[in-house]
Amino acid sequence: MALEYDLVILGAGTGGYVAAVRASQLGMNVAVIEKGKLGGTCLHHGCIPSKSLLRSAEVYQTVKSASGFGVDIDSFQLNYQQVQARKEQIVEQLYSGVQHLMKKGGIDVYYGRGRILGPSIFSPSAGTISVEYDDDTKENDMLLPTNVLIATGSRPKTLKGLELDETTILSSDGALEMADLPASITIVGGGVIGVEWASMLADFEVDVTVVEYAERILPGEDDEIAAEMRRALKKKGVRIVTSASVSAENTETSEDGVTVTYEKQGEPHRISSEKLLISVGRRANLTDIGLENTDIKTADGVIAVNEFGQTKEAHIYAAGDAVGGLQLAHAASHEGITAVEHMAGLNPRPVKEEMIAKCVYSSPEAASVGLTEKAAVNAGYQVKTGTFSFKAIGKALVLGDTSGFVKFVSDEETSDLLGVHMIGPHVTDMISEAALAKVLDAADWEVAETVHPHPSLSEAIGEAALAVDGKAVHGG
Repeated sequence: MALEYDLVILGAGTGGYVAAVRASQLGMNVAVIEKGKLGGTCLHHGCIPSKSLLRSAEVYQTVKSASGFGVDIDSFQLNYQQVQARKEQIVEQLYSGVQHLMKKGGIDVYYGRGRILGPSIFSPSAGTISVEYDDDTKENDMLLPTNVLIATGSRPKTLKGLELDETTILSSDGALEMADLPASITIVGGGVIGVEWASMLADFEVDVTVVEYAERILPGEDDEIAAEMRRALKKKGVRIVTSASVSAENTETSEDGVTVTYEKQGEPHRISSEKLLISVGRRANLTDIGLENTDIKTADGVIAVNEFGQTKEAHIYAAGDAVGGLQLAHAASHEGITAVEHMAGLNPRPVKEEMIAKCVYSSPEAASVGLTEKAAVNAGYQVKTGTFSFKAIGKALVLGDTSGFVKFVSDEETSDLLGVHMIGPHVTDMISEAALAKVLDAADWEVAETVHPHPSLSEAIGEAALAVDGKAVHGG
């Protein structure tokens, strides 16, 4: 017998469980299928545990510099086992919270693997879900939903031919579980994850080298932000190699660690370190979920959807890493909510990447929303920009961190805000003001007229908005 639901969701990560809660609020009868733990990658292997480690690294560096604040400390040491224990405690607390949300919403959770079936005796169209279990003695459950949401997330990519042992050659998953810090590490990939790990480990006094295939680190961010991040990491002692390719064939492991060979400008170079972290992106989890039984289209390894998350099968939606895009937890949640509201006929706003803020939780932090200056020019805009440094912000001086700046990119003709880019203290907490300005289609002068409290870091936003037209009050 098939169990009927208004909505069945494959995957209970931030895209899936948030969508389930929203669907429950709308009165839907909802089931979620999860092969691991509720909360998915973000909670257990990504956002939350990594930010916990980054916070510990920040505190360690703060204690090291405490004398500069007039606080003399006779001695201190890093207890990495306690760092890991704190991380696990935070994860467990949030995990309990997600479990409570499922119970509160009356959402049925099936712990197994969901597979979409084609037309059958249960339904004339594809969409019946078979829940398969590792226990061979347990029969599959058959779920018959009105709508389906695919939110199966992603997993770390690796270099072709290079096997991750999660001991010496690590993905970000394995790095999170290190019992002890290595003396040295080579990070292949200078995107967001690679930069966060480079910053964290350097702050923990690990010898770090980053090898990036592109011409610069953080290739998705504004050129000036990437250049400032490179300077900050190099100041920490991180060696950064760009325009370099690493091949699996020339990677060697031994009792002492791992040696990689990278090629730059046709010349081979060797790097030896205790650990190797592969951080070259993530791959959508689309294997064995039954896509072949549907008319759903895929492209470049992700599911093709419209601006509401709808696939070629009108009653089947997809969200999060399964559809590519920004591959961010908050983006997945937003996409999941949009999909649920669309299937409920609520006419939600379509998902637009340029409205979603991006954050890098390194030290310094970086955050952005909208178009980079280069992307805006390539899109045909005549642009004007304004930049303001944290060096002129009193609150930054009080904090003891004046690194970085805020940059506005606007349309020369209309003054409409095209993008905002930040690097410096606590910018991941400040970017939401710029994201709201984008949602409201604000002009730079409207942000400039917003009264920012003094002293605050957010004053840099107002000054940068003024700087677009050369009106910054405090220089910059």
